[in-house]
This record gives sequence, C-alpha cells and structure tokens, in this order.
Amino acid sequence: MSSQTPDDPSTYELDPTITQRLRFNDAGLIPVIVQAAGTKEVLMMAWMDQHALAYSLATRRGTYFSRSRNEYWIKGLTSGHVQEVASIRADCDGDTLLMEVHQTGAACHTGTRTCFDADLVG
Repeated sequence: MSSQTPDDPSTYELDPTITQRLRFNDAGLIPVIVQAAGTKEVLMMAWMDQHALAYSLATRRGTYFSRSRNEYWIKGLTSGHVQEVASIRADCDGDTLLMEVHQTGAACHTGTRTCFDADLVG
C-alpha cells in the first residue's frame, strides 16, 4: 500500500475487494452520478479512477478525475463548495457509481446548485 498523503488522491489505494466488484472503462475510469443526500436531487456527473474513489471513501470528500485537465479534483478545495460523502453505491453491473453527498454551495462549475438545471432537451 502507498503512503497516503493528505490532499493527494494518487497516494490512496482502493481495497481489492471493492476493485473486483467494479468495472472501470479502458481509461481506468468509472462514471459517478452525484446526488444530494436527503432530497435525492441530481447534482452532477463526473468520473473517478481507483485512487479518486479510494480517497473519497477514506476522507469522505467528493473527489474526481478530470479528463480535460488530466488531474484529480477534490470538490471544494479551491471554491469552498465541498461535498461530504454520505454513501457510495455501485449499480447492478458495477460500471456506474451513485454517490450521495451533503453539498455546501454550488455543485456545478458554473456556480449553480446542479449541473442539470439549464438545458431541457425534451
């Protein structure tokens, strides 16, 4: 096991029993739907790799892997809009996660509470 460093998700390792239950894509990522604990409001969708998931489980801080920046993103580290992880569940196929959080401030990078409040498609 790696030596864990605060605020460095890459140093956290996922428990092998959890890894075996999940199906990460070819890039080593798994989608995660983020939902408000209590209200079940869908706040955002993001991606995690094994380190981001391990860090989220260990610290209870919503943590993701940014594909566009190719780096870890600990929600609220710079904005103060933190996510306290209440639970993380896998779907029946183990290829998508549902994470419930206690959200402080905006969940969306645009500054809104949810990423799903702007564009009604149908």
